[in-house]
Amino acid sequence: MLKTLNIENIAVIEKAQIEFNNGLNVLTGETGAGKSIVVDSINAILGERTSRELVRHGADFAFVSALFEDVSDNVKNKLDKLGYSAEEDGSLLLTRKITEAGKSVCKINGSSATVSILKEVGQLLVNIHGQHDSQSLLNPDLHYQFVDMMSENDDFIKNYKESFHKLISVRRKLKALTDDEEDKDRVLELLEYQIKELEDADIQPNEKTELLKKKRRIESSEAMLLALNNAGVALGGNDEFDGASTLVSSAAKSFSSVSSLSDGAEKILSVLNDISEEIEEVKDLIHSEIASFDFDENEREQIEERLDLLYKLSLKYGNTEEEMLSFLENAKEKRNAVLFNDEELEKLTVQYDALLDEVMKKAEKLSEFRKKTAEAFEENVRNQLAFLDMPKIKFVVHFEKGNLSSNGFDKIEFLISTNPGEPAKPLAKIASGGELSRIMLAIKNVIVHNDTIGTLIFDEIDTGVSGRASRKIGLKLKAVSEGTQVITVTHSAQIASAADAHFLIQKDFDNDRTYTKISSLDFEGRKKELARIMGGLNITDALLKSAEEMLLSDSE
Repeated sequence: MLKTLNIENIAVIEKAQIEFNNGLNVLTGETGAGKSIVVDSINAILGERTSRELVRHGADFAFVSALFEDVSDNVKNKLDKLGYSAEEDGSLLLTRKITEAGKSVCKINGSSATVSILKEVGQLLVNIHGQHDSQSLLNPDLHYQFVDMMSENDDFIKNYKESFHKLISVRRKLKALTDDEEDKDRVLELLEYQIKELEDADIQPNEKTELLKKKRRIESSEAMLLALNNAGVALGGNDEFDGASTLVSSAAKSFSSVSSLSDGAEKILSVLNDISEEIEEVKDLIHSEIASFDFDENEREQIEERLDLLYKLSLKYGNTEEEMLSFLENAKEKRNAVLFNDEELEKLTVQYDALLDEVMKKAEKLSEFRKKTAEAFEENVRNQLAFLDMPKIKFVVHFEKGNLSSNGFDKIEFLISTNPGEPAKPLAKIASGGELSRIMLAIKNVIVHNDTIGTLIFDEIDTGVSGRASRKIGLKLKAVSEGTQVITVTHSAQIASAADAHFLIQKDFDNDRTYTKISSLDFEGRKKELARIMGGLNITDALLKSAEEMLLSDSE
């Protein structure tokens, strides 16, 4: 049910908050006070189309929020499918901000949503029935739902839907296999090529990582060998120049003949001899290190080629070796599926035929249930309409056999005849706005205990109706509100007197601006408002007395 509605900058309403009752709520006020704006605001929060003209003049944006309590399982399931959830206590907060440019920002329990998502959820929360808007009655595709709501066959309907969904699942598999059969040779050729290419490559897990490690070792070994060779040439020389070993030995030889001439010369000779010995020692170390190297240029080339192959395969079959190996396994499974396609096709065909026979039998039984229910439904709706001063309307539930679907094969449409002797025709084409609202009220009275919609809104259901009929409409609204929250905009004192909560919408003026305020009325306030509705500007003691009697009578 709708608990709280907040409105900001919607048309002439600058700011208003309404705390609705869970029974019958009525909105009254003079013509043009802004009653329709409340309904427009609720339509906006339910995801209906709006325009920037809805934004109050001079404001940057309009804002509406609606807090719902004890939402139904249908709503919770829809929220789950859409990626949202109700609060643990079953509450749900919808908000919508409409900018001056006409753009909308919507949220569900604080999480961003689109207008279309808001509408999907809103359709399960509220039904609005106005003079020109009775969505579910105007759409014949939804008429079967009213008949099903009155039936006692929820389990059978659920069982039928489960069988139908199994049938659809098998049909999809059959279609996929049939499509594969038509392109079998091409698919097999591609799979065989992919499998051979991957198997020939003999890919190993983590192979690329190990190859890169080897490559780095080879590259570092190459650099070390180059350094050793350069050092060896520098110390030992080559065909082009003498190395350090030769140069130091030559220097020592030069000093050997003069070393006895001075202590300094003898010391130099000694140092040169030591250096010569150390150089020879280093040369031996270099030669030994070079001799120990196991460096294979061919191995590096092989590693480069292997890495190149893995890179090319990764572009086709997956970034890692694991992904490529997984691709290989999947390709083998697909190949087997294609090779054994005929066997699977035959198996699924037998399964499909059996399921189709099962679903058709259940659809026949469902149709029988519905036709029996429809007889009682027609009679009950006619009785309700007669009570609402529409005794001459003939209400018919018309059946045709249509295509098999998740709802059976019944094409159900409500027909009416407004004048005796005339054939019944589609309700959507014959009924006026006021008649549609009363027909919906009659239907809701019939199915009220099975309806999953938590809130019903009737916008000026009393249009063109006499006082006697208004009184009856009020009684029916009161009866419906015992099982479903009802909100109605009315000009009828007879309907307003039946309310559990009464809200007055008034227009006020300040500094050349128009303001609309919404007030919850107590007993005295209701008495004055009923008197105003009955008598207009002249509220007499007699009218007040009459209004009081109406209120006391309805409270009994």
